[in-house]
Amino acid sequence: MKEKDAVLNYLKNKPFDSINLKAVLFDMDGVLFDSMKYHARSWSETLMELNVDFSPEEVYLHEGRTGEGTINIAFKRTFGRTVTKEEAQRIYEIKARKFNQYATFEVMSGAVELLQKVTTLGLQPILVTGSGQKSLLDKLNTYFPGVFREDLMVTALDVQHGKPNPEPYLMGLQKGGYQPWEAIVVENAPLGVEAGHRAGLFTVAVNTGPLKDTVLSDAGADLIYKDMLSLDSYWMKLNSALKTIKSAQ
Repeated sequence: MKEKDAVLNYLKNKPFDSINLKAVLFDMDGVLFDSMKYHARSWSETLMELNVDFSPEEVYLHEGRTGEGTINIAFKRTFGRTVTKEEAQRIYEIKARKFNQYATFEVMSGAVELLQKVTTLGLQPILVTGSGQKSLLDKLNTYFPGVFREDLMVTALDVQHGKPNPEPYLMGLQKGGYQPWEAIVVENAPLGVEAGHRAGLFTVAVNTGPLKDTVLSDAGADLIYKDMLSLDSYWMKLNSALKTIKSAQ
C-alpha cells in the first residue's frame, strides 16, 4: 500500500506521531487550472524578446517562483546583474498581457471532484500560489464557487520569498491557524514541492507537466500521482492512510 508506506516514511523523522488532517493546501497553476502551458509560452516569449534565452521547458522548472524571482534568474545568467523593481514590473506586465491573450480557462480534470471530496470531509481548502495574476485569481470563484476563502489565500503579492522558500506554505498554515501535522500540500511543480517539504508538510505531487517523476521526488515529494484524476481516484485511500500512526507496523 504505497499511501500508507508514504505516510510512515514521512512520519519517521518527524517530532509528531501522526497526521490529524484538517486542511489541504493547494497550488493553483497545474493543479486546479491547466494553465502552465500558457505560462510557459508567455514567459519564454517575453524573455526571448529581451534576448534572454528561456525555453518553455525551463519555465516548468521555475514554476512557483515570484515573477521577479524568475526574471532575476534569467537576468543574472544573461546580463550578470539583478533586475530592478521597475524592470521587473514592466516585464511581468508584458508577460501577463501575453498570458491573458493566449490563455483559455481550463479546469484540471479531477480538480472539481477532488475539492468536493475534500469539503465533504470537512477539510479546509487553502490556496497557495506563486501567481499574482488577477485574471486567474478571479476565476477561482467562477469555477470553484464558495470553495476558497479570500482570507485563506496566499499569492505572490503576500510573500517576500516565493517558492522554493517555505514561506508561502508556512503563511498558509498561519492564516488558517494550523500546524504542519494538520495539513497536507498538493503541488505539481518541483519548487512548490520543495517549499511544502521544507515547511514540514506531507507533500503530494501531481505530475501534470513534462517533467520526470524523479524531479519531483528529488524535490521532496512524499507521494506522486500522474495527474489530478488519479489523485481524485485514490483520495479516499490516501485519506485513510493519513490516519496512520508512526508506531504502526
